[in-house]
Amino acid sequence: MSVNKVILVGNVGKDPEVRYLDNGIAVAKLPLATSESYKGKDGNKVEKTEWHNLVFWRGLAEVVEKWIKKGSLIYIEGSIKTTMSEKDGQKRYFTEIVVRDMQMLGGKKEENTSQQPKTETKQQENIPEGESDLPF
Repeated sequence: MSVNKVILVGNVGKDPEVRYLDNGIAVAKLPLATSESYKGKDGNKVEKTEWHNLVFWRGLAEVVEKWIKKGSLIYIEGSIKTTMSEKDGQKRYFTEIVVRDMQMLGGKKEENTSQQPKTETKQQENIPEGESDLPF
C-alpha cells in the first residue's frame, strides 16, 4: 500500500496564473509559501520559508481565479507529482502539488468581504492524465 497525500496551510506568493485549454478546461498555477520559526543555537529567532508549486484544475481553478490573490491564506490537500523535461541534453525535474481540495482561511482584506465563499471547495472531476505538464 502507498499514499501520496499532501496537506499544506500557507500564503499565496503571487496572483494565480490561469489558462484555459482548447476544450475549455481551466488550469491555475500559483506558488504557496509555508513558514516555520524556531530559536537558533544563538537564541535568535530563525524563520524558514518553503515554496510549493500548486496546480488546480477545472472548477477549482475557476474558484482560484475568482477568489485567490497574492497573500491569501489557504488550506490545501493534494498529491505530489514530479515531471521531467529534457532541453539541450540536460534533464530538469519539476515537482508540483496537484490540488484536489482547498479551503480559504481568514478574511478577504479587499472590498466585498460578504461575497467571499466560506465553505470548503473540493475538486470534483478527475485530472486529465498528462495535462499537468503544461508549460506555464
